[in-house]
Amino acid sequence: MMGRGILRFLLMGLFQFLVVEAATDPQDFAVLRSFKTQWQNIPPNWVGSDPCADGWEGVVCTDSRVISIQLSSMGLKGQLSGDIGSLTELKSLDLSYNTGLTGPLPPSIGNLKKLTNLILVGCGFSGPIPSEIGYLPKLVFLSLNSNSFNGNIPPTIGSLPSLYWLDLADNKLSGSIPVSSGNTSGLDMLTHTKHFHFGKNQLTGDIPAQLFSANMKLIHVLFEDNQLTGSIPTTLGLVKTLEVVRLDRNSLSGNVPSNLNNLTSVSELHLSNNHLVGPFPDLSGMLVLNFVDLSNNTFAVSDFPSYFPTLVSLTTLEAEGTNLQGLLPPALFSLPQLQTLNLKTNLFNGSLDIGSSFSGQLELVDLQSNSITGYVERGGYPNELRLMDNPVCNRSSSGVTAKFCQLPVHLSPPYSTPPNSCVPSSCPNDQNSSPNCECAYPYSGILFFRAPSFSDLGNTTYYTSLESALLKSFQTHNAPVDSVSLGNPSKDANSYLEVSLQVFPSDKQSFSRSDIAKMGFMLSNQTFKPPKTFGPYFFIASQYAHFSESASSVVGSKNISLWIIVGASVGGFILLTLIFVGVCLCCRKRRGKAVSERKDVSEPRHSGATSGDATKGSNFPQLKGPKLFSSDELRKATNNFSEANDIGSGGYGKVYRGTLASGRLVAIKRSQPGSTQGANELTTEVELLSRVHHKNLVSLVGFCFEGKEQMLVYEFVPNGTLKESLSGKSGVRLDWNRRLRVALGAAKGLSYLHDLANPPIVHRDIKTNNLLLDERLNAKVADFGLSKPMGDSENGQIITQVKGTMGYLDPEYYMSNQLTAKSDVYSFGVVMLELLTARVPLEKGRYVVKEVMVATNREKDRYGLNELLDPNLGLTNPLKGLEQFVDLAMRCVEEAGDDRPTMSEVVKEIERIMQMAGMSANADSATSGAYDTTSIMSSHHPYNNNVVASFDYSGVYTPPRVVRQQV
Repeated sequence: MMGRGILRFLLMGLFQFLVVEAATDPQDFAVLRSFKTQWQNIPPNWVGSDPCADGWEGVVCTDSRVISIQLSSMGLKGQLSGDIGSLTELKSLDLSYNTGLTGPLPPSIGNLKKLTNLILVGCGFSGPIPSEIGYLPKLVFLSLNSNSFNGNIPPTIGSLPSLYWLDLADNKLSGSIPVSSGNTSGLDMLTHTKHFHFGKNQLTGDIPAQLFSANMKLIHVLFEDNQLTGSIPTTLGLVKTLEVVRLDRNSLSGNVPSNLNNLTSVSELHLSNNHLVGPFPDLSGMLVLNFVDLSNNTFAVSDFPSYFPTLVSLTTLEAEGTNLQGLLPPALFSLPQLQTLNLKTNLFNGSLDIGSSFSGQLELVDLQSNSITGYVERGGYPNELRLMDNPVCNRSSSGVTAKFCQLPVHLSPPYSTPPNSCVPSSCPNDQNSSPNCECAYPYSGILFFRAPSFSDLGNTTYYTSLESALLKSFQTHNAPVDSVSLGNPSKDANSYLEVSLQVFPSDKQSFSRSDIAKMGFMLSNQTFKPPKTFGPYFFIASQYAHFSESASSVVGSKNISLWIIVGASVGGFILLTLIFVGVCLCCRKRRGKAVSERKDVSEPRHSGATSGDATKGSNFPQLKGPKLFSSDELRKATNNFSEANDIGSGGYGKVYRGTLASGRLVAIKRSQPGSTQGANELTTEVELLSRVHHKNLVSLVGFCFEGKEQMLVYEFVPNGTLKESLSGKSGVRLDWNRRLRVALGAAKGLSYLHDLANPPIVHRDIKTNNLLLDERLNAKVADFGLSKPMGDSENGQIITQVKGTMGYLDPEYYMSNQLTAKSDVYSFGVVMLELLTARVPLEKGRYVVKEVMVATNREKDRYGLNELLDPNLGLTNPLKGLEQFVDLAMRCVEEAGDDRPTMSEVVKEIERIMQMAGMSANADSATSGAYDTTSIMSSHHPYNNNVVASFDYSGVYTPPRVVRQQV
């Protein structure tokens, strides 16, 4: 039998050697070959017959299949062939910034059932968007903006269940906005989509009331510069998640719905250049407004609204031509962040009094074409005030008033990045000098910001923060970038902020094609997150013509292939020799029948054997340490898996309490027979827990892998999950000090996984259900079934299918499929907020991160969060360090991973907070006071995940499975 096994193994090995030179699936190669014949300016290393093995530029393969094509900014010319539909394993397609790619988008795009990213920003595609695009069940990112697509928006887009980002802006789309009817899909079905970007098209008809609903998750609604008519639907006011609303430059009529005042998260509101009537809108409840533009509508004549001086976040008020009258209150000019006040062509009268405590940021007050008769000079307002075409300027005026009666001459140049303490180089005509004074060929283009929260274009602070964010993002993602340069900020006809961008290479004069494709993808798929003051953006790149590749790269790939052939030949010869030896052994085995038969590897093994001794032939790796149990032993320990010992369940199967022969109490996770998910997750846990050891990680006692039985044996952790304690189910009461200690323990466990495990491990499912409390209320991280070793990562991140639990899931990981240790940091930040509030992170559209973010007021005691805090914290006593704890949690849940701290930094900060609270960071939790453990042996067991949710690669949300929990 052994001889046959050796022979079978050797034949398989020989086959693998012989096919190594044919790594690319023939069908996929045929598609790439068709692109090669139809496109101009293809990468020079697109040679040979094996794109996967030869590393064709921009082509990523897995198991011989093409899964990604990223060729942004390559200068490609031609059309996208219908052959694209044969790349059935394709997950990401980015051809952005290739203006030479023209013609229609082929309907066969609908065959790409695994596609998650379709990004064609700034190309020359035209014709209608094919309805087949709605047949892509895993599509997350759909960016077709800045092309020449025409015709209607396909209603089938509403059938995309995973869609997060929908950008069809800056095309020639016409017709109405589709909504569902009967069996016909519509955009109202996109309840999980966060971005509707439809600006700069030719859309007509009403905005359907059916389009919006209270269960939508939209944050951006951008419909500017279309031909939409009718009234603003009142249903828009139901979408409480909205942050940016642009309906300007249409032909909308009727009153502004009063319930827009309920959109308390909106920071940018643009309703200008419509035919809106009725009373001036009440925006008194929209307390986070930064930018308001209501200009050029025909509102009823009314006094200036008294609520504006209460909008403390306001930077810009544009209300030109809105029939406002009366006197302007001096308090308006003292708003702390106010930069621009445009109230020209209204009915203001009397004397203008700016007061003496005007905002230090106020740069422009434009009151042209009103009826202002005087100006009260108080604090010597030094900046631009425009009073032309007012009575105060019609009579003889002098001094202070006179300078406000004529347009000033602006001589200051637009912003450009200054050199970094060096003298700019004198460069050849086709090169530029970088901020570090090095001559190079930069990657350049224009950044368009669709709704910036500021209007002072001369404030250098904004641009330096943008430069810093860009440079950090490029370098974090291993792009060879030396510096970035910004210049010529300006506003276009649509009130977009345009800023030119130049990105300079490090250690060389130009970028390679792979460098350009990487940076292009970062900007096209929104990997780069600008500072929040800039809002939603898109990038249009200029053609790059100075790639650093040479013919040597092509020769190198051919040489590699040659060595593969040589290696395969030598390996084949060796294997043939070994096969001959194997045949001889097989014959000898047949002659030696006196040898006793070997036991089948599926028979039960003795419990005394270690895993390293007894897993030969099994699916588990060879391990040292955890004990291998027989199924009989575990049956006895659990009284034949009796219901009385059933303490929880999840997607893998059930968990039982057991008592070993030694008297040790354990928890036994038993995989459901035939469960692929259970087998995979149990294998992952065995592999990981066998090599990590820390007091804040649950320990693995042993395992059983016998026939269809697959079980893990853990230490029993008596006080259940943190979730159960916060909800009151476990009987354990956690006051403020104990919660700090729980947070520290969990953070230390995660920090160990990230920094000291070899290779580093990302847990990928941190939540309060997976944090256990031992007999002294010390926290232990549990459930490693979704964990991912980062040993195959070169830059701290890997592309992997999205898995985790809704409410704790890192949005950056969800959007990009790029897993990093910062994904755990985000989940831990949500846990911190749960420690504060004891609220379910996501419930009925309420998201604890958003709730805390909106409610936080740093001017108030406890940041104004008393209504959100868990009463069980003991709110009658001072919670020392609470504000610092909130600050740390909000840093952990920053949208961009680069802005989050590491877990080691989190540990240090929690230790500092504990010192502020008068606690020692080294003592056990139990020493911080008596604790109530009325259910130490409760059947609410830590290994029970009472709500399980997961995502596949595209981010498709699997609804939670509510499972039984013994009481």
